[in-house]
Amino acid sequence: MADRVTAAAPVVVAPEGRPFGGSTAPAELDPSGPSAAGRAVLAELAAALEPDRVLTDPDVVRPYVHDEAEWAEYGTPLCVVRARSTADVAATVTACAAHRVPVVARGAGTGLSGGANAVEGCVLLSLERMTAIREISAGERLAVVEPGVVNDDLRAACAEQDLWYPPDPASAPWSTIGGNVATNAGGLCCVKYGVTRDYVLALEVVTASGEVVRVGRRTAKGVVGYDLAGLMVGSEGTLGIITEITVKLRPARPAAPRTVVGFFDSLADCGAAVAAVTEQGLQPAVFELVDRECLAAVNAWRNAGLPEGAAALLLAQTDLPEPAAQAEADAILAAFERHGATEAMASTDATESDALFAARRMAYPALEQLGMGMLTEDVCVPRPRMAEMLARIEDIGARRGVRIATVAHAGDGNLHPLMLTPHDDPGARDRTRAAFDEIIAAAVELGGTVTGEHGVGLLKRDGMERELGPGVLALQRSVKAALDPDGILNPGKAV
Repeated sequence: MADRVTAAAPVVVAPEGRPFGGSTAPAELDPSGPSAAGRAVLAELAAALEPDRVLTDPDVVRPYVHDEAEWAEYGTPLCVVRARSTADVAATVTACAAHRVPVVARGAGTGLSGGANAVEGCVLLSLERMTAIREISAGERLAVVEPGVVNDDLRAACAEQDLWYPPDPASAPWSTIGGNVATNAGGLCCVKYGVTRDYVLALEVVTASGEVVRVGRRTAKGVVGYDLAGLMVGSEGTLGIITEITVKLRPARPAAPRTVVGFFDSLADCGAAVAAVTEQGLQPAVFELVDRECLAAVNAWRNAGLPEGAAALLLAQTDLPEPAAQAEADAILAAFERHGATEAMASTDATESDALFAARRMAYPALEQLGMGMLTEDVCVPRPRMAEMLARIEDIGARRGVRIATVAHAGDGNLHPLMLTPHDDPGARDRTRAAFDEIIAAAVELGGTVTGEHGVGLLKRDGMERELGPGVLALQRSVKAALDPDGILNPGKAV
């Protein structure tokens, strides 16, 4: 993760008084030293954990204090604990609970909403070194892993047994299963195969008091009690800290799926083509949109030779067995052509297909290479409203004078408008914040949600309140109060 702490952007204060953009804390740990509670926690951690687990050196702590959400505020932590076991996590939370010191869990720090950012005076609990794949069972089609296991590493280990773990966020080469569970991550395959929640069977969790509990089950069926495992998925570390995950697996997919690509002169035509595909009941395994800005960025970064003349391209992939795959690919191709594709084609060439999907995965890091600030949206709308949402995003960008690049999981209406802003330009940042809020409002107005897979974190708290309303918020906060009565688990995030 890039070390952005030493060159923090100026704080821009949101209307409700919350910082929006940059650090709320100095780059160094507080020179005045920890509070009495902080000193007590440090002493208890030193007694309970191995010496290499607790980090207080500012240079070592610095890379841990925030995730990849550039505009989300963060504070100065008391220390970082690099846990290696559930016992380390339980000891850390027990010490924090005794003195009511906040504890913020984090994995690889690839989040885009500020959900893993330090709060002032907290213990940052890193799970990145809990990397054991404890079990892969072909008979039960499940895997048991620690939270620090990288998504792609789990997928590779499963493939060795002809098994497949479907959730595949664009950050899969770096993001961890624990972080994926905390945010209920999706990915390219989720349009057909579902998101992380659909694969979590059981969890080991350290509660706010430091107790270790297990929720969920390994069996194919089970309805005993409330679905506490489901409750933990997507809770962003605010209800408990996950130390082991049991996920179900699927048989390996066919090796040679068919890919359909269409180039469109307008994002609205793309949206109409997406609606046409879904209205016919077609279910591609992957269905993605990449706009002109993203294609140009990937070309500039990797000299990929992708066409930049069109406003956007749609990528669909079917993994049905033949001859059903041919029939589905033909139907998708026809839908593209009927709805304005200037060029469309189907292919079974694996190299060509891999290059196109690699371009989709590289869009975010390629845009980062432009050297601009980037504020990432994650709205999701009903699929029939996607064309309208795309048109609104274009209009908002034009009216606000904000450069917006868009990628989307088109098949499920999950859009990622990426707002690019010059550094050290307060006016541009104000316009970008206004565009960010307007996109959220548009998504809610169209019956959508303010976050499809990145989580609420810090950046979407206001949007969450707009979407849920006071009654549902009160229910959420009651759950939080019941499971974390002292409010020490990732305070100020998600709820």
